[in-house]
Amino acid sequence: MSSFSTSSATIFMFHCFFFFLNLPFSNSLPKSPPINATLRRAPRQLSVNYYAKSCPQIESLVGSVTSNMFKESPASGPATIRLFFHDCFVEGCDGSILISSKAGSKELAEKDAEDNKDLAKEAFAGIYKAKAVVESKCPGVVSCADILAIATRDFVHFVGGPYYQVKKGRWDGKISKASRVHSNLPQSNSTVDQLLKLFSSKGLNQEDLVVLSGAHTIGFAHCKQFVNRLYNYKGTKKPDPNMDPRLFKALKMSCPQFGGNIDIVAPFDVTTPFSFDNAYYGNLEAKLGLLASDQALSLDHRTKSLVQDLAKDKHKFFKAFADAMEKMGGIGVKRGRKHGEFRKDCTMHHM
Repeated sequence: MSSFSTSSATIFMFHCFFFFLNLPFSNSLPKSPPINATLRRAPRQLSVNYYAKSCPQIESLVGSVTSNMFKESPASGPATIRLFFHDCFVEGCDGSILISSKAGSKELAEKDAEDNKDLAKEAFAGIYKAKAVVESKCPGVVSCADILAIATRDFVHFVGGPYYQVKKGRWDGKISKASRVHSNLPQSNSTVDQLLKLFSSKGLNQEDLVVLSGAHTIGFAHCKQFVNRLYNYKGTKKPDPNMDPRLFKALKMSCPQFGGNIDIVAPFDVTTPFSFDNAYYGNLEAKLGLLASDQALSLDHRTKSLVQDLAKDKHKFFKAFADAMEKMGGIGVKRGRKHGEFRKDCTMHHM
């Protein structure tokens, strides 16, 4: 999921895109009713009712901000989901991605790492705003990490995805280092071997990898993340053979090999880019995946059959996605004063 630019160049790019692909283009945002997903056990310390006494209105307080953000800036949806993913994979789901780098410090904070530079500002702004609203009603009680987890669920649902209960009780982590980011995040050209190894190191399995990759049913990537597939794939000086020629033609128009507009973006899901659905998987089967790391999932014998199953069954995808988000939300959870704190301001450590 990548930040979204609305420059005129980007708008032009969309017209080219859907004209050349000649694919159905949906701008609708279907509303689906809340689904009580069968929840897997999260780490014992998290619970849906964690704030039942200390801040019973937590869900509606965060919801008042996320629903406004979504109306004003729909791009904040995919951006927030990506923000949560980037938080959880580095140091665990502990809000450490929200911390600002200290002036004059030698070590930058996570949010300033190269891999996090194109996380949309709206995603951070939404969490900071939600935190301010929560602090006004329940001061010093709710962690930034939990607010990020709740907001992410809200956005998944607003774009037409499943509604699931969020288990809470994360403390905010005290460590935020840019140097720990790159090796803990998947890259756009990661192989399935590299992805499986990374996910396994977080306690996630092969199924979680395929299901969580389905978050690319919405959102956008910048040219730099896939340009290597267009002109010189793996040093061949040719395009990636596992890309539909229509997609190749559309992307080539928008992303020249050298000197292109760095703000240009393309949708991860070229058929229904604004709807949370299972079209992402059908696209992979049709060689319409945007990133090499996405397309690889439908080519590898270990992940191919699940891609096929999820392409056929939206309900199965929604249920699996809700379960996988809960599982991911339990990575590296901090508890207690030794490892955690409750930050009043998400951008700086509690003094």
